[in-house]
Amino acid sequence: MLIRNCWYVAGWSHDFAADAPVQRQLLGDPVVLWRKSDGTMVAMEDRCVHRLAPLSLGRIEGDHLRCMYHGLLFDSAGRCKEIPGQDMIPSNACVRTYPVVERNNWIWVWMGDPAKADPSRIAKSKALDDPAWVLKTGELHYEAHYELINDNLLDLTHLAYVHANSFGAGPAWAQSRPKVEVIPEGVRSSRWISNTPPVPPLSKAAEHDRVDIWTSYDFVLPGVFLLYTAMFPPGTADAYGNGPPPADLPTLFANFTSQAVTPTSETTTSYYYSWGPASEHGDEAMAQAMIDVAGMAFHEDKVMIEAQQKIINRNPATRPMPTTADKAITIFTRLMQSQDA
Repeated sequence: MLIRNCWYVAGWSHDFAADAPVQRQLLGDPVVLWRKSDGTMVAMEDRCVHRLAPLSLGRIEGDHLRCMYHGLLFDSAGRCKEIPGQDMIPSNACVRTYPVVERNNWIWVWMGDPAKADPSRIAKSKALDDPAWVLKTGELHYEAHYELINDNLLDLTHLAYVHANSFGAGPAWAQSRPKVEVIPEGVRSSRWISNTPPVPPLSKAAEHDRVDIWTSYDFVLPGVFLLYTAMFPPGTADAYGNGPPPADLPTLFANFTSQAVTPTSETTTSYYYSWGPASEHGDEAMAQAMIDVAGMAFHEDKVMIEAQQKIINRNPATRPMPTTADKAITIFTRLMQSQDA
């Protein structure tokens, strides 16, 4: 089931130049995105009302988009303003438009009821120019239902098995259970991995054979993963009763990743992500090395999830057997299903 009343990431800001429209498929719908003369984004159905040609093959003319099949011209509200060779423009010569917001270097499109499109509900990802972080970007495309990618991000026990080589995750990721809390628009999952070898990149953590690692992520509608990870000297977890460390507590190393899951159809999904170190611990070279590792790790996810999808396709009636690691998945799935109620 595809949930329409949510903000979905259609791509990175740098994917949308000022001189050409771009096609995206979102929730099975063809969408054309383009910039007006002032740089603001427009999202429209990628289908001309005349002969149903894709407007993504059109031409931007100031604040208008011209279909390059027979020349119909549309304004940013989707209204036809010109039909070459015809003075009368039918009142129904309109293309559907979608609410669209550019924020923190992502383009967000609302695919449901426009009256419910509240920009305050857009997930609070990190901007690429945030001075506290050095972030690089990537993207991946799956032949799989989006819920499988959401489930993968909501249960990180798989790190110990899928990502033992890429991320260097140890067995504690599978053996311990995080604290799962309901938050507005999603769930929060946090835990300490105590007295464990530090995982590169290291920064000041290189001075320690063992560290305590704090991880906390918010997973918010419709599938946005916001993960903070920090390493501290051993004993830090005990010092704070295994609760969250103070925000101003010095770290040996810290990093942040924003990741967005966007269903493009019932069977395909796009995945956009950024990752990098805190600026006090790393530079552009470190951030690039980290995003390269992330690319390798997320390909490991892709192999597993696409294989999982093929198994599911053979017998869709077979239901998964939940474990105690699935608490966040259950909460989030119910929250998603309530959005179009």
